[in-house]
Amino acid sequence: MTTTLQDCRALDAQDLLAPLRSHFALPTGVIYLDGNSLGVAPKAAAARVADVVTREWGTDLIKSWNTASWFDLPQRLGNQLAPLIGAGKDEVVCTDSTSINLYKVLSAALNIAREDSPARKRIVSERSNFPTDLYIAEGLCKERGLELVLVEPEEITAALTSDVAVLMLTHVNYRTGAMHDMAAITAAAHAQGILCVWDLAHSAGAVPVDLNGAGADFSIGCGYKYLNGGPGAPAFVWVHPRHASRFWQPLSGWWGHAAPFAFTPDYQPAPGITRYLCGTQPIISLSALQCGLDVFTAAQSLGGMAALRTKSLALTDLFIQLVEERCAGHGLGLATPRDHAQRGSQVCLTRDEGAGVGGQGSGAYAIVQALIARGVIGDFRKGDGGTGRHKDILRFGFTPLYLGFEDVWNAVEHLRQVLESGEWQKAEFNQTHAVT
Repeated sequence: MTTTLQDCRALDAQDLLAPLRSHFALPTGVIYLDGNSLGVAPKAAAARVADVVTREWGTDLIKSWNTASWFDLPQRLGNQLAPLIGAGKDEVVCTDSTSINLYKVLSAALNIAREDSPARKRIVSERSNFPTDLYIAEGLCKERGLELVLVEPEEITAALTSDVAVLMLTHVNYRTGAMHDMAAITAAAHAQGILCVWDLAHSAGAVPVDLNGAGADFSIGCGYKYLNGGPGAPAFVWVHPRHASRFWQPLSGWWGHAAPFAFTPDYQPAPGITRYLCGTQPIISLSALQCGLDVFTAAQSLGGMAALRTKSLALTDLFIQLVEERCAGHGLGLATPRDHAQRGSQVCLTRDEGAGVGGQGSGAYAIVQALIARGVIGDFRKGDGGTGRHKDILRFGFTPLYLGFEDVWNAVEHLRQVLESGEWQKAEFNQTHAVT
């Protein structure tokens, strides 16, 4: 049965989460399908940041470390984030970047694994994991004389051998939106004595996560995608309590000291997750992140992550359905799993090679640029030139906090028009920018 624009409007009228859209400063005429890369600004963020700058910093100056509770902001935000990822109280801190936090937890995980079993000299990860994770792991392997082993998703279980120290995976794949079964994979790794590090960059705030329920060991993630913390927002780090006080993390800065204002010359790590802090915290950025987390706190009364997940799946189901109905015959394929249990909160389309301008490439990049010019903002991820299993990707993120069903219908209508008119072939849409 074909879904119409009127059907989509009816779904929006019944949407109990629709009031959450009012928390965001969405530009007029824009359908934003890139919240999996950079979330929309909460309306409260501008005023909050201005208050931090003009009053807390500008007027109260250094007193604000105490009077405005700047000092414990990483822990307070960590506790606010914790329910979204299945973490407990005082198990998460918001700090630093995803890459830096990964370096901390991967180093600690290797220390633990190799203390228990020195023969474990491998880190296993997915070949299509986000590159920064692979780069950090590669650097640590070179530093420590270890081996980084990259496998395809279907090869993960077979790669969990007795010489592996750590399995490092991203829960939702950034290219395809495919989601791992965290509990099952963690159990399989633990059965072989392997520790698990999970990257939640494309999960936190998008899909329900239960780190403690899955028995995970370490986790990190960013604050600027689905958590709507702003460009370059502080990331977060979680360590299971059984590991949190076992080792120093390698960036043993003064903010992770047990008594930072004792100013002792030797390092004494703070207990628990606080030792995963490093230097003085970025208060302005943390304050902006708090505005994003506040929206999730507001969403709790409307059903929380369970309700957001239900809407996310409905939005992505509708997008897939409408693309297949309305854009058939233009070489589009689906890279994202149809199975709800294996899908994150994005839909990734492929396009046949040779369908680009002059029969070169896929034209996927130009199609995305043409959509952006129309106000439908998604993004593009490059494949491997058609020589392997990874094709060019037209990537669309669906954030149920601020997207509706009419947005989905209109986005697909723009995609249909771009394809049928051939406007994506214009030279202006085939000029590569620095950020794709």
